[in-house]
Amino acid sequence: MKACVGWRRFLFCFPLIFILPYLFSGVLELHQNQTVGDAPKENTKKLDDQNSAVRDAPKKNSKKFDHLVLGPAAGEGLPNRLQCQGVKALNKTQFSNPSHVSGVGDGIAFVTVFTIYNNSLDTLVNRSSNLVTVGNASYSKSERSMAILNVFINFIQVRMPQSNIIILTDPESDLSVHQNRVTVHPIQGEYSRDKLMLQRIRSYITFLEIRLEKLSQELGRITHFIFTDSDIAVIDDLGQIFEMHQNFHLALTFRNNKEQPLNSGFIAVRGTRDGILRAKIFLQKVLEVYSSRYMNASRMLGDQFALAWVVKSHPSFNGKRFSKAQAFIKEIGGASVLFLPCATYNWTPPEGAGQFHGMPLDVKVVHFKGSRKRLMLEAWNFFSSSADISDMLCLILKSGRTKYDF
Repeated sequence: MKACVGWRRFLFCFPLIFILPYLFSGVLELHQNQTVGDAPKENTKKLDDQNSAVRDAPKKNSKKFDHLVLGPAAGEGLPNRLQCQGVKALNKTQFSNPSHVSGVGDGIAFVTVFTIYNNSLDTLVNRSSNLVTVGNASYSKSERSMAILNVFINFIQVRMPQSNIIILTDPESDLSVHQNRVTVHPIQGEYSRDKLMLQRIRSYITFLEIRLEKLSQELGRITHFIFTDSDIAVIDDLGQIFEMHQNFHLALTFRNNKEQPLNSGFIAVRGTRDGILRAKIFLQKVLEVYSSRYMNASRMLGDQFALAWVVKSHPSFNGKRFSKAQAFIKEIGGASVLFLPCATYNWTPPEGAGQFHGMPLDVKVVHFKGSRKRLMLEAWNFFSSSADISDMLCLILKSGRTKYDF
């Protein structure tokens, strides 16, 4: 560098400052080319394969598939996890016999919120270009939603045939479901896409208020309620919740997630007057928190944030309880709340809820949230042809991390 001191010498050296990096890169590239040229053929092929793999690898979460893509089954070799060889289960889970009604003699009713949106893409002109095919059936955009709803009903009717299903919907929605033990119950409200999660809680509250009024007129056995999303598959008798846990008013599902420890896609309510009343008051508090704190997340997640706020703001609540997948009961705002692990009662293929440790053998509910709607239909088709739940669970487990076209 001393040779370049002084302005005359600087003028001489100045071009070299820019030229040297290019000379160095050229020498480096030449060296790499010689190295590759001198390398054994198998190494060259390996390098080409690696480069090709990088070029051909899809960007993360950028591609959705129009068919099932099977991958490795998470949880291989772990105890109490489903073990699969292909789509064959190596350790069959013992599910309850669907022909038997829950021992306590109480009824179970599933309640979901569902509405149909007018979609210009589903006109006769554009329908053919908007079709998605699953198995032997093709669906337009609105038909996909109805197909998911029907599969939701099918799973319940296979696993819990004595249960009733109640669909809360917009009175203006032209919703017609022709299946046994299914009732469509219109409830006034704002069912726009941006407010649907908010409306869902309002519809739950209105439904519970109606049930309170009817309880005084009804005599006989109690009906418990399970409020769920319509993209779940019930694969075992959930009446066991009310048999095994006698002292709760409502039940929520939790996971080890700091920001969203509670999932609103599954809420169970004991069908007694006290249970319905306390569940209604609890949900009214959630609605109040939702409306005052989380309206910026009204389209998605706001209800889960509000649920977590109501629970975690209770002075004696210990959030560390969510780190272990074990059921527990806690008094929250005058209601006895049963907390059930998502790993069993709200297992989700995409992420969380035990996915990276595989599927627990005691799973009772599979939640096909997000882009897993096709997988829900594929799972039902597979179950319909094989009639084996454990094998179907292997299909779900091995394709649960793929993003599909629904």
